Amino acid sequence: RSVYDDQPNAHQKFMEKLDACIRNHDREIEKMCNFHHQGFVDAITELLKVRADAEKLKVQVTDTNRRLQDAGKEVIAQTEEIIRCRVQQRNITTVVEKLQLCLPVLEMYSKLKEQMSVKRYYSALKTMEQLENLYLPRVSQYRFCQIMMENLPKLREEIKEISMSDLKDFLESIRKHSDRIGETAMKQAQQQKTFSSALQKQNNVNYGRNMHLGRNRILESKNEITLKRTFEDEDEHDEEVLTAQDLVDFSPVYRCLHIYSVLGDGEIFENYYRKQRRKQARLVLQPQSSMHETVEGYRRYFSQIVGFFVVEDHILHVTQGLVTRTYTDELWNMALSKIIAVLRTHSSYCSDPDLVLELKNLIVVFADTLQGYGFPVNRLFDLLFEIRDQYNETLLKKWSGLFRDIFEADNYSPIPVANEEEYRIVISKFPFQDPELDKQSFPKKLPMSQSVPQIYMQVKEFIYASLKFSESLHRSSTEIDDMLRKSTNLLLTRTLSSCLQNLIKKPHIGLTELVQIIINTTHLEQACKYLEDFISNITNISQLTVHTARLYGLSTFKDARHAAEGEIYTKLNQKIDEFIQIADYDWTMSESDGRASGYLMDLINFLRSTFQVFTHLPGKVAQTACMSACQHLSMSLMQMLLDSELKQISMGAIQQFNLDVIQCELFASSEPVPGFQGDTLQLAFIDLRQLLDLFMVWDWSTYLADYGQATSKYLRVNPSTALTLLEKMKDSSKKNNIFAQFRKNDRDKQKLIETVVKQLRSLVNGMSQHT
Repeated sequence: RSVYDDQPNAHQKFMEKLDACIRNHDREIEKMCNFHHQGFVDAITELLKVRADAEKLKVQVTDTNRRLQDAGKEVIAQTEEIIRCRVQQRNITTVVEKLQLCLPVLEMYSKLKEQMSVKRYYSALKTMEQLENLYLPRVSQYRFCQIMMENLPKLREEIKEISMSDLKDFLESIRKHSDRIGETAMKQAQQQKTFSSALQKQNNVNYGRNMHLGRNRILESKNEITLKRTFEDEDEHDEEVLTAQDLVDFSPVYRCLHIYSVLGDGEIFENYYRKQRRKQARLVLQPQSSMHETVEGYRRYFSQIVGFFVVEDHILHVTQGLVTRTYTDELWNMALSKIIAVLRTHSSYCSDPDLVLELKNLIVVFADTLQGYGFPVNRLFDLLFEIRDQYNETLLKKWSGLFRDIFEADNYSPIPVANEEEYRIVISKFPFQDPELDKQSFPKKLPMSQSVPQIYMQVKEFIYASLKFSESLHRSSTEIDDMLRKSTNLLLTRTLSSCLQNLIKKPHIGLTELVQIIINTTHLEQACKYLEDFISNITNISQLTVHTARLYGLSTFKDARHAAEGEIYTKLNQKIDEFIQIADYDWTMSESDGRASGYLMDLINFLRSTFQVFTHLPGKVAQTACMSACQHLSMSLMQMLLDSELKQISMGAIQQFNLDVIQCELFASSEPVPGFQGDTLQLAFIDLRQLLDLFMVWDWSTYLADYGQATSKYLRVNPSTALTLLEKMKDSSKKNNIFAQFRKNDRDKQKLIETVVKQLRSLVNGMSQHT
């Protein structure tokens, strides 16, 4: 820079100095070359000498190289082969290492496919979990691993769908076969109960002895439901006892539960299962409309319900959390309310006591079965007490028909027995004791008719039938005894009493039949104590127990007897009225016939024959009937005299009427029924007698003078009665005595009648004012 920046001639000066420097160096080089030239020449000379040797060496080396190349071709080929093999070996080693990483993945995936094919879905899910967490991350760089990773979620969804499909098939299967499951469970419960009862009876000899009579009757009844009839085994020779768990394959539930739990959807599965089972519960609890018509309908209904809850109880105990005790209790309470409502509704349609009894037995087995699985069943036993009342009602209706048939078929005649055998047959049916009759020789007659032993036997049959329902209700003997006595009282006081009352009121039942009915009720009343002993023997409860109820048979038969007695009095009076209606008096006759009227003699003969039949009646009944008949006859005769349609009565008619009354008094004095004291029976006609005596003697002065005094001869004659009858005689006297005004005696008699009539009217008016 200084060269170019300096003065203008500086460059030239520099170049000159540079050339001078170059010439100096060239001279030094020349000197150096000259100094070494000889050595160079010597070196060239030596090189020329070496040239020839070099040519020879080159030829030798080329030849040697050619020969070496030819000799090394095989070595090179072997070397290349070695290199290639070593590369392959290295690649193989690499592949083996990678395959050792991939083979477990492939094996696990193959295992997964195999598990899917054999439906081991829970194991498949575990395999998937190992693949995802352990094996696939090691070889995630490979494409097949990515494909596997993409397929695993699809396989999980497939497993969920398959397991859910299996669960749905399981739910459908148990819905269809719940009745068989329930039937098996109920059969096992009944067998266990029977076995326990047998052990208890073996440990209680007295119980078995006291119950022997009643039990035998119950077992002999054609309507008794035994275990064999209720749950008959499909194969009688198959001794293997199948449980509900043996009948149901629960593996779909377990698989589905495990699968959803592994997938983290356990709560979804639980909700789905419970929802579906609630729906099935509603279907199971829905009865068929005709369920009440046959016991099979009830049996299938109960079996389905038991099957449903047996499955739920098993699920509760073998799974954790799928169903809980709270859930099953809630489901059972809902079902129990529905069951009770259904049974109340359908049982109300049952009119057959045998069907009601079978229903009761089914309910007991149903309750015992579910109680064995831990479900509370107290409400079912409470319902049984309601059904027991209905059962008693159906029994009462049935026995009402039986009683009616017995009464219709009875001939209402004493039972004839020709020999000792016939006598013992009757005694075996009815507890009859009569030492006086036992002394008589055969043939002889028992006082009651055929209906008495039949009624007695039917009452015992009713007690057996009522006892059938009381069994298995988990009640004490005292309660059973009380129930039997109450139902028997209903039979006596309501059903039998009603049948007797209706029988007594029937038109075709005559006096003879009524007398026999009174005798029958007397013997049935006496047999009530034997019925009480019979119930005590069945229940093993002494009658001396404070709370033991008594049978109301005494009052029942007394009421029936009183009704029959009243009907006897009524029919006697009706018969008397029939005779009175055929009376044909000529109320204007001038003189009597001199003998009693024919209708009255027929009536008295009828009464005599009738009262002869009354000899078998208790004395007071016969006496009351006789007194009632005489009083009614007296009243009817009095009404005949005082009939408002009867306008006129002649003295001859009075005399004829007096003859009839005399016959009545003779009948009363003949003691048609023994036991009357003195002239008690004749007092029934005292009113008529004093009235007729007054008119026959015409003792009006005495009557009017003594009227109102306790010692009056005509104390029973009422002034109004005398006035009515006297006015009718007055009118008759006027009509029949046209010329009475021309006869002084008749005129005096007419005046006397008028005078007496006025005085009687005064008495009647005085009595009215006093009243």
